[in-house]
Amino acid sequence: MEVVELRFLLMMLGYPPDYRVALSNIRPAEKLSERNRACRQLVDRRLIDCSTEVMRFKTTPAGKALLRLDAARLPVSDVERLILKAGLAETVTPGQALKGVHDNERQSMLSSLAERGFIQTETRIQDVWLTTSGQLFLQYECVPQGNPTISLNLLSNYLGFLRRAYAQSLDSDSLSIAQTLRWKKSTKPHDDEIHQMIRAIDHELGTNNYLPIFHVRSSLQPPLTRDELDQALYRLQRNDVIDLSSLQEAVTYSSEQIEAGIPQDIGGPLFFITLLENPIYS
Repeated sequence: MEVVELRFLLMMLGYPPDYRVALSNIRPAEKLSERNRACRQLVDRRLIDCSTEVMRFKTTPAGKALLRLDAARLPVSDVERLILKAGLAETVTPGQALKGVHDNERQSMLSSLAERGFIQTETRIQDVWLTTSGQLFLQYECVPQGNPTISLNLLSNYLGFLRRAYAQSLDSDSLSIAQTLRWKKSTKPHDDEIHQMIRAIDHELGTNNYLPIFHVRSSLQPPLTRDELDQALYRLQRNDVIDLSSLQEAVTYSSEQIEAGIPQDIGGPLFFITLLENPIYS
C-alpha cells in the first residue's frame, strides 16, 4: 500500500462511526491529484466506496441512435429525451441541460442514462466511506512498512478505530449469546449454556463479576424451574466454574430481589455469582 493511500485511510478514521466524509475534507500532504488517484485505487480495491456527481456529459452514439427511433417507442422518459438532445452537439453540464429540475433528480437520471450507455459522463467524487472490507483490512491485514511520516493525529485516529472495533466485538458477542439463550424458551439449557449466559449477563450489565442471582432467574425461568436453576448453580460451583456468596448489605436491593437468592439454613441467602477461571464440567 502506498503512503498516500495509508494516510487517506487514516484520515477517514477520524470520522466515526460510519467513517463517511466529503472527499474535500481528506487533505494528505501529497498533491490533490495524488489524493484523487489514491481514492480511485482504494475504490478499485473495494476498501472504500464513494458517491459521485456528474459534472459534464455528452450523448454517445447509442444515445443518438435511440433518438432516431419513434418517440412513442423510446425506453426513456420525456425528460431523459431532453437530456440526450442537449448532449448531441457538445459536452454540457447538467444545469445547461435541465435548468428547472432539482439537482438530485438530474443526477439520478444522468446516472441511469450513463449505466445504459446512452451518455458519456465526467464525474467528480463527493463523499467517501470505509467499506466493511476496508474495516476488516485495517483491523487484521494492514502491515505498513518502511519509514513514512505519520502524524500523531493519524495514529490517534487508528487507535480510536481499533478500540471501537474491539468494544463492538465484545458487545456483539455477549449480546448474541445472551439473546440466543433467552430466546430458547422451549428447551432447557445445559450447564455450559448456563455458564455462558452468566458470563454474557455479567458483561452486558457491567456487574464486574459480582452478578446478583435475580438477573439469571429472569433470563432462565422459564424454561428452568427455580429448583432446577438452583441445582445447576450448585453443580457449577462444585465444578469450580462459579462461586456463590451471600448478601452482606441489603439496603440497595428490593425484597423481591433478595428473595430470588438461594435460601440457606444458616445465614442469609446466596445472592451473588462470581465466575472462576478454568471451568471443568462433569
